[in-house]
Amino acid sequence: MVNRRTGAALAAVAAAGLLLAACSSSSSGSSSTSSAPSSAPAASAAASAPAASGSPAAAGSAGAGSAASLLPAAWKAKGVVNVASDIPYPPMEFTTASGATTGFDYDLSQALAQQLGVTFSFNKQGFDTIIASLQSGKHDIIMSSMNDTPDREKVLDFVDYFNGGFNLLVKKGNPQNIKTLADLCGKTVAEESAVSQIDLIKAASAKCPNGQTITLMLLPTDGDAQTAVRAGKAAADLLDAPTAAYSAQTAGNGQYFDVVIDPANPSGVSTVPTGIGVLKKDADLTKALQGALQNLIQNGTYKQLLDKYNLGAYAVTSATINGK
Repeated sequence: MVNRRTGAALAAVAAAGLLLAACSSSSSGSSSTSSAPSSAPAASAAASAPAASGSPAAAGSAGAGSAASLLPAAWKAKGVVNVASDIPYPPMEFTTASGATTGFDYDLSQALAQQLGVTFSFNKQGFDTIIASLQSGKHDIIMSSMNDTPDREKVLDFVDYFNGGFNLLVKKGNPQNIKTLADLCGKTVAEESAVSQIDLIKAASAKCPNGQTITLMLLPTDGDAQTAVRAGKAAADLLDAPTAAYSAQTAGNGQYFDVVIDPANPSGVSTVPTGIGVLKKDADLTKALQGALQNLIQNGTYKQLLDKYNLGAYAVTSATINGK
């Protein structure tokens, strides 16, 4: 959200060289938070979502919490932490009709900024280059509903702030009568490139009866994947559970999609933590973020933000690093 996106492409990202060079020129590269919203169904529904929190603003040391003392000197001197996020992915991050950035990840970033006494600048970055954007120095951290997985932990440390699984988004009325991942055998599933759901679909495909497979349609954004489902070009899109629910409720005022929840997995298939991604070399920044998040959990701000976006079911009880 919410647990998006794992890294089938992580090994290539870790190789760094070519991807680092490509990061600044990629068509899915970064832009400011004022960039126009996507025309995809999920993003076009953003206007009916909770009100935006406004643009990033300097928190100021007067509002800083106890975790501010943990912030490394380099970021204190710079006064800003640059956040990479693949916008839109509602309700985690998206833009309103007026172009303002909002969503749970955005609001959480601003609350963390207040705790640490610096500005958190929230920047659009394509998911397929989001890790490379940290490696190149363009951004400092990732807040983009990124799954904390063993493969990713080879490159990043995660301050985990969310738990959730995946559900299937299907065309309204569920015309192909899909109930579980097994029902996708012989059908096409649309997915955003480089997300963790791809591995789940491949694993389900390997269990299909002889002569059947699940065909993957890989697209640049999840909005594109949802459009493919709506157009009947794909049977389903496997999404983070809260994002699937949000899209079904808001896209086309609820007229485009239904959510399929596997009865054996009511909280979503393959529940995994979601975290703030930080390069391993920036371990002190990770600890500062952990302290700030723990303060937000203890003072009730974290719960308020979850409730704002109806995400309370996916809460964590403490701020952990790499799930520990």
